[in-house]
Amino acid sequence: MITSSPRPSTVRALVLAGASLMAMQAAQAQEATQPRRGGSNPPAESSVQLEELSVESQGGGGPVAAARVGAASRAVESPTGPIDGYVARRSATATKTNTPLIETPQSISVVGRQQLDTQNAQTLQQATQYVAGTYAGTFGADTRIDYFQLRGFVASDYGLYRDGLQLLNYGFAYSRVDTFGLERVEVLRGPSAVLFGAGNPGGLINQISKRPTENPFGYIEVGGGSFDQRYAAFDVGGPADAEGHWFTRLTGYARNGGTQVQGAPDDSYYIAPAFTYKPDGSTKFTILSSFQHDNTAVTSNFLPYYGTVRPQAEGLRIPRSLNVGDAGFNTFQRDQAYIGYEFEHVFDDTWAVRQNARYGVTESFQNSYIGQLGYADPLQTQLARYLFRDHAKIAQLDVDTQAEAKFSDGFFRHDFLMGVEYRNFQIHDNQASGFPGPNLNILAPIYGPQTVSASPYLIQADSFQQVGLYFQDQIKITPELTLILGGRQDFVQNTVYDRLTPSNTNGRNDSAFTYRAAAIYNFDFGLAPYVMYATSFQPLIGTDINGQTFKPETGDQIEGGVKFEPPGQGYFLTFAGFDIHRNNVQTPNPANTLFQQQLGEVRSTGFESQLVANLFDGLNVVASYTVFGINTVRGNADQIGRVPVNTPENLANLFFDYTIPTGEWRGFGFGGGVRYVGRSFADVANTLRLPDYVLFDAQVHYDYQNWRFQVNATNLADRRFVSSCQAENSCFYGDARRVLAKVSYKW
Repeated sequence: MITSSPRPSTVRALVLAGASLMAMQAAQAQEATQPRRGGSNPPAESSVQLEELSVESQGGGGPVAAARVGAASRAVESPTGPIDGYVARRSATATKTNTPLIETPQSISVVGRQQLDTQNAQTLQQATQYVAGTYAGTFGADTRIDYFQLRGFVASDYGLYRDGLQLLNYGFAYSRVDTFGLERVEVLRGPSAVLFGAGNPGGLINQISKRPTENPFGYIEVGGGSFDQRYAAFDVGGPADAEGHWFTRLTGYARNGGTQVQGAPDDSYYIAPAFTYKPDGSTKFTILSSFQHDNTAVTSNFLPYYGTVRPQAEGLRIPRSLNVGDAGFNTFQRDQAYIGYEFEHVFDDTWAVRQNARYGVTESFQNSYIGQLGYADPLQTQLARYLFRDHAKIAQLDVDTQAEAKFSDGFFRHDFLMGVEYRNFQIHDNQASGFPGPNLNILAPIYGPQTVSASPYLIQADSFQQVGLYFQDQIKITPELTLILGGRQDFVQNTVYDRLTPSNTNGRNDSAFTYRAAAIYNFDFGLAPYVMYATSFQPLIGTDINGQTFKPETGDQIEGGVKFEPPGQGYFLTFAGFDIHRNNVQTPNPANTLFQQQLGEVRSTGFESQLVANLFDGLNVVASYTVFGINTVRGNADQIGRVPVNTPENLANLFFDYTIPTGEWRGFGFGGGVRYVGRSFADVANTLRLPDYVLFDAQVHYDYQNWRFQVNATNLADRRFVSSCQAENSCFYGDARRVLAKVSYKW
């Protein structure tokens, strides 16, 4: 459900300016109920609170002062709540405090519920495809998991978070959150280990769950379209008692149908109950839970370069719809359940404490023939295959305890945060393979019963524990200049129990100190230049092909940029340049791509910009551009100076949506998008090149009273493209044209 608060006009703001002094007293009295703590967990309201009136001018009177007076009656956005239009104002991801984006000295993009609904983004990959610095869909049309690169580095393994707590994706044990259960998606670029203790220097993606609201509401949606897809969803919530202490929300989603790969299903259902208890104005306790079941197949077919990017020996290309597995047993199934809580208590005007915790379990099973071996004949019509099977179980506990103090030392104002985080990750992984599998004729595929048995090559029980102690001080040197200093000490214990070869059981203990120093200067007219230096530390789970545990990754980045958000103009523009060094980077082992190996150092240097705008009534725009150079600076001789595979170095996107606000056509809307992805390489030697490509999206919709009718089309021209190649025999087709229609009703 989308909720937004109308913006008062300047005239109305000036009229209310006198009365706002009385309103200030009421707002201050209400502070006990809705404390403006700047914390990452605001009270459960309709996701808004009244902003404090400020008649002080940091640069004189005139329009700036008037805008600040108008702010007294404008609803303040919650960092976990809905966004008015597309332009987010606040976030808690970069600092773990409730901080305006214009005062955050780091690149961050926020995709809100309204944009997700307009684009009908059903996966996290689709939700982030217009975000700067982000390449979504590295492995093409994969229905098992979302893959991302941030500033050229993979972030879908250790860089996925939900509500500020990590979702680890190791090996073939994947986690995936249904986007209908999200309020917003926040993409933080650059090292973030100083607060989160994990993640590579490219950044992380934090998924913010829907939470209970103060106002009662209801929402239902049904839809369907390409590949026989059909789905239904609902979202209801509000107060559960007359006194206003209990609030609930229940979100559900169910999908059934096929995919662009013949015989591969894409079935899923998701249910998420949430409860909030507010015994008084200073305390809030929220329970967030969800259960999700997925039944799909391996759709990211591992195909040869010749036959996809370029024609094969007979001048043919492999159809996108080809099922390289077998419709009878090309299987991927997953069950995942999470339950957690968010607790906050405000002691006084200075101190507040919070604790966020979550326990999750995931079980997945995969059994399929895989390509990845190339052709078995000179005419290149017979795909060589092998059987791959995996059964994985995961249990993960995260607890993050924070204390925040807001005070003045007589010279400067401080927002001081300190915390301790505990993470426990347990995985039981059983991987097996069978060589050789039956060849598959790409001209006339014949499927049959499974003829190859799988033999285990890896049976492990991995135990990973991490404790981190961190602090951060946001210091107001002047009303315009903010300095952020932070540090974190992590202690990690990683043990791998080899059930197949017990003598290979081993482990390691690691520790590291990471830090961040940043400064931002906010001019009255909305310009905010900033600079930031930060380091990263990512302990790695698992072993290499020799059974040895991996060394932790380390990295650092310097970033400088400018943010521009002129008061009252409705748009937010950012520019950022960065230089990243990442050490001990993992890459598939060429001897056996089921295992990883570690390189020396990879460097990424580049520039990105993004515009998010509510330009005028009814028009929303998102645009971004990214260019960077990435190469291996230390490692194997054949990799030094080369661009890593799977990695396009140029990205450009534009998306808009317009709804007619008045007249006979009121409620009718339309829009579309253009996505450009630059060239990349398919082999380590950089001799096989993937061309760049352009994709078009479009949507039309009509709002009538509480009804909405909408049709979306992605890859409108149905362009056949290869999203990336991991190696010469591991290329992945991107999404074919997808058309979805939906009808929704809210009350």
